[in-house]
Amino acid sequence: MLKVGLIGFGFMGRMHFDNYVRLMEEGAPVELISICDLRIEELKNGAAWGNIATKQNVYDLSPYRLYDDIQTMLENEQLDIVDITLPTNLHADLACSLLERGIHVLCEKPVAGTAADGWRMAETAKNTGSTLMIGQCLRFWPAYEYLKSCVSDGRYGAVTAGSFFRGSGSPQGWFLDGSQSGGCILDMHVHDTDIVNWLFGKPEQVSTNARNVIPGSGYDIVSTNYIYPDGKVLNAQADWTLQGDFGFAMTYRVNFEGGNLVFENNQVKANPNDGPGFIAELSEDMGYYREIKYFIESVSKGEPVSICTPESAVESLEIVEAEIRSADKRGALEALQDKQRIEI
Repeated sequence: MLKVGLIGFGFMGRMHFDNYVRLMEEGAPVELISICDLRIEELKNGAAWGNIATKQNVYDLSPYRLYDDIQTMLENEQLDIVDITLPTNLHADLACSLLERGIHVLCEKPVAGTAADGWRMAETAKNTGSTLMIGQCLRFWPAYEYLKSCVSDGRYGAVTAGSFFRGSGSPQGWFLDGSQSGGCILDMHVHDTDIVNWLFGKPEQVSTNARNVIPGSGYDIVSTNYIYPDGKVLNAQADWTLQGDFGFAMTYRVNFEGGNLVFENNQVKANPNDGPGFIAELSEDMGYYREIKYFIESVSKGEPVSICTPESAVESLEIVEAEIRSADKRGALEALQDKQRIEI
């Protein structure tokens, strides 16, 4: 039985908590035993901001051992896995220290605040033999898995164009501190950048227009064009300043030589050029559940993760860093730099 400690109990920590409970109820070889957060006494009695509703606002955490200090938790618990759902700037040092202890790590996206720190995490996992996976949950989201399968098997021919969008109202708390979250471009937009990388690999160049609306938060609105040798027309946009009753949206439209796919309102419509359109049959499970289940199964079997390797997650962060450089120069074309590995 794999014993898990969860570090961070904000929105994403609660989302992960819900899915560990479900996995335990389903008989998965995992046991969540401890939860750590500097504000655990406050957070366990109140709601947390998030784009997607968690199962509860107030949680009964009496079955779990609670800590407000990470080192105290590590000294008192024998953990096989630690799940990190802390602000982005805290990922790298903590993940590396856990991996060096022989603990497997599931770390929320983005992998780190900088690609250099991300490569340090990936190299530490490689050198220690401990498993590290980054929670780029769209790689496990049924609608994006379906898109990946269509790109990979070529059923509609080559991709000619694509557009990806993600938007919400303004977040709360540490997300609005760009030094912790990296702003919308790193915290929200990285999802679609990662999908572009997962589907097509790193682009040759990017061109990004972005703006800051909320003081101190970093880029809050972003639109990026991805340049590939074959000339496909790809764009991804994100905006977390959509107020009023907007709520949350994630969509895509991808054109192939022989058809197109449109994802909106939580369903994928396939439109082949030579036949009637149809709604794709997809699992109703969210990517959070599927990614945690996959990680647990991989660790339990002693198998390396392959759907979302730490190296691929860092490559997605390298693309975002190029986007930021382009945005800083008002959309100038920016080439992707070589990997910034750190030897340790």
